[in-house]
Amino acid sequence: MTNKTVDILLVEDSKDDSAFFIHALKEPNPTVQLSIARDGVEALSLMFGAGNPDNAVPLVRPKLIILDLKMPKVSGLEVLRRLKTNPHTHAIPVVALSSSQEARDLAESYQLGVNSYLLKPMDFDEFGDVVRLLSTYWLQFNQPPEQ
Repeated sequence: MTNKTVDILLVEDSKDDSAFFIHALKEPNPTVQLSIARDGVEALSLMFGAGNPDNAVPLVRPKLIILDLKMPKVSGLEVLRRLKTNPHTHAIPVVALSSSQEARDLAESYQLGVNSYLLKPMDFDEFGDVVRLLSTYWLQFNQPPEQ
């Protein structure tokens, strides 16, 4: 049984990018519930506890997961694979927000089931625009299936 609902789970190892994300998100949406995982291990632990993530019922059910791909310990691609192969979490939207422009990362992300792949803008204002647009789309306009 799910214990906690959050709007967004941000999986991001960069403290600067996390701070930019929080600022851009909270300014127009102060009530959005955000959880942050600093690496893939923390993300899987937050979602599934100490259990096997392959078929575990999630402890947290975010409406949206924003996932960096290049992280220490467990990569974003591995986190994505675990989320999309688990029958309890495969329908949770996952957006890759990465600085990687490698065709291999893009192709593998979609092959694993990512719902969208966005490049991190290097400009602070553009980064803010991307965060506001993606949060508006996924939290206000997207119609997810009932869980």
